Amino acid sequence: MSRILIVEDEPRLSQLVADYLQHARYDTEQTDSAQTAMALARDGGFDAILLDLMLPDGDGMDVCKSIRQHSQVPILMITARVDEVDRLLGLELGADDYICKPFSPREVVARVKAVLRRANPQPAEEAQPALVLDDDRFEARIAGQSIALTAIEFALLNTLARHPGRIWSRDQLMDEIYNDHRVVSDRTIDSHIRKLRRKLSDGSPDAHDWIGSVYGVGYRLETP
Repeated sequence: MSRILIVEDEPRLSQLVADYLQHARYDTEQTDSAQTAMALARDGGFDAILLDLMLPDGDGMDVCKSIRQHSQVPILMITARVDEVDRLLGLELGADDYICKPFSPREVVARVKAVLRRANPQPAEEAQPALVLDDDRFEARIAGQSIALTAIEFALLNTLARHPGRIWSRDQLMDEIYNDHRVVSDRTIDSHIRKLRRKLSDGSPDAHDWIGSVYGVGYRLETP
């Protein structure tokens, strides 16, 4: 559970914000003191700080500056100061957001969520292979779509896929896919390649061309 430090000298407002944050499943701690806020921030353990600028024992700008000397915890300044110079100064001192009074507690919760998302981006899901080969079914899957292949087409694609980008000559491909060492011509490999390309593209002109030709040399698997 994320912990939020609320630094606010108006008790009713501080408790209102705390209630809304707790309802949104955040743990909160409250103080109305600049000195206590700096001490708590030094001890760490907070995921974000809501910081009022006008405190009875100090200025929130100084609190922000002090915290930034040792921590990059997200700071959201809350204040009745609406002058642009104050907002710019707060941001220059390292504040991550600036909320002007009066405000909606729901807006504060939304701003906290947004700042936490930016500070702790979720890792992207591991990309799944664009091309998956199923040995048991002699089929390929591209983006989850199954493509049925003949045994020869599957063996040909499987050979190319073992080393994406490697150029295979026609003779090498024939040796790989014809285990009985039958005599076939170069034209046979070319014919299989054409059929395989057609199946992999599914007739779409915008589809990725999975099999590339190197003139006078052979073929290779082209990864996206």
